[in-house]
Amino acid sequence: MAIDWESWEPNLRANLLFIVQDGRVLLIHKKRGIGAGKINGPGGKLEPGETPMEGAIREVEEELCIIPQAPEEMGVLHFDFIDGMRMQCTVFRAETFTGVPTETDEAKPEWFAFEDVPYHRMWADDRCWLPRMLNGEKFRAWFEFDDETMLSDKVVWVG
Repeated sequence: MAIDWESWEPNLRANLLFIVQDGRVLLIHKKRGIGAGKINGPGGKLEPGETPMEGAIREVEEELCIIPQAPEEMGVLHFDFIDGMRMQCTVFRAETFTGVPTETDEAKPEWFAFEDVPYHRMWADDRCWLPRMLNGEKFRAWFEFDDETMLSDKVVWVG
């Protein structure tokens, strides 16, 4: 059955924040939570009263012990899982940060050249939007998943 994205509402709000510098992106080996064992950008669930940007900055600080500077909103991901989870995830990109990326109990940081991003170790949707977002393109995207299997995808590039 097709999802009615017009009336769709999330039951979970989250964020991702990608640090990019000199053709490289700082990713994490996620140790726990949704996507544990995968490589992704730092991020997580919003706390009550937080804006997506506040949550993204907090998550990067918690996961990597760095503070992103001047993050820019790049897009919004909508995920509908057949188990009932409906997640909206705001994606940010920043080029500078303070501190030193440090491994925590949540994440191990690693820099990757854009052309060496390990998509085979990431969520299936990432290859649909991440390469162009890393290069500065803004988007909106909708995905349907059955556990870790992507069933449908739609990405619209804006701006």
